[in-house]
Amino acid sequence: MLTLENVAQSYGRKQVLHDVNFSLRAGQIGCLLGPSGCGKTTALRLIAGFERLNAGAIYLDGQVVARPGACAPPERRRVGLVFQDYALFPHLSVAANIAFGLDQLPSADRINRVEEMLDLVGLARETEAYPHQLSGGQQQRVALARALAPRPRLLLMDEPFSNLDVELREKLSLEVRDILKHEAITALLVTHDQHEAFAIADVVGVMNAGIIQQWDSPYNLYHQPANRFVADFIGQGVLLPGRVLNDHQVEIELGALDGEIPSICSGAGGCARCGKGCHVEVLIRPDDIIHDDDSPVLAEVERKAFRGAEFLYTLKLPGGGRVLALVPSHHNHAIGEKIGIRLGVDHVVAFPA
Repeated sequence: MLTLENVAQSYGRKQVLHDVNFSLRAGQIGCLLGPSGCGKTTALRLIAGFERLNAGAIYLDGQVVARPGACAPPERRRVGLVFQDYALFPHLSVAANIAFGLDQLPSADRINRVEEMLDLVGLARETEAYPHQLSGGQQQRVALARALAPRPRLLLMDEPFSNLDVELREKLSLEVRDILKHEAITALLVTHDQHEAFAIADVVGVMNAGIIQQWDSPYNLYHQPANRFVADFIGQGVLLPGRVLNDHQVEIELGALDGEIPSICSGAGGCARCGKGCHVEVLIRPDDIIHDDDSPVLAEVERKAFRGAEFLYTLKLPGGGRVLALVPSHHNHAIGEKIGIRLGVDHVVAFPA
């Protein structure tokens, strides 16, 4: 449904996007995730047709809609948009806002479609209300209904939940995903919030400095990051020094781990095969460290953060390294106390030191 092929964009001497490639299948929900200034909103604007691209091509449903020297106007792309500030018309009722893009339909069909959208987003009782009379979550639903009403082939969402509080943001993220899946809508979300991205998207592209660092499932981004940036940006964790033992094992302070070794170490002629035992850095997530009172390995509690159901402990290892651990909150240990820990690593992620 959507393909970006070698897309690059610059403004004067400033290169904003570098050789961006990704695609979305029909009905799939994608996300561009990254820090401010990484180029994700620029990519969205190019897809929408608000800007002309410098290099590459953009395809919608197999047809070229943008390439250097040619750009289909936004209104011909059948793309729906949900903006960060919702952009609702303050002088129009909820029903009139949703009906705004349906002028081409006969009156009866337009009324039926508006009613269908109101039911879909759970606002059937707010038909005659005006935007200022609605909560932030309700305004977000109106914006979504208005974008979906004309049956777009692609929906673009630019930081749609950033104006909401955390609890409502998480709740609406799941609701929006259910709505998009119910309508079989192909969608692309832009956000800097990984929890939002993981709640909605089937596939996520982590961006930095105009480059997609990894385009993958949320699960793989967390457990199999492609590089240090992705490992640092997604989730929490620390890098511990390690030594390659062979082409499938690496040793850290807490013991030997089995898993994939960096290709620079395990390839033909690499140190793993010639026995040099090169040094690497191993990513250890909080869920890789298990609190175990019977373990002979003790770590000192340096910091603790209460999160309701659990504590996030920062632990100092005997050798001086530090790890994070998520521990059920009924294990309330004091700063300076030593607790038993053991490894529970299912995915070894190592980078050349």
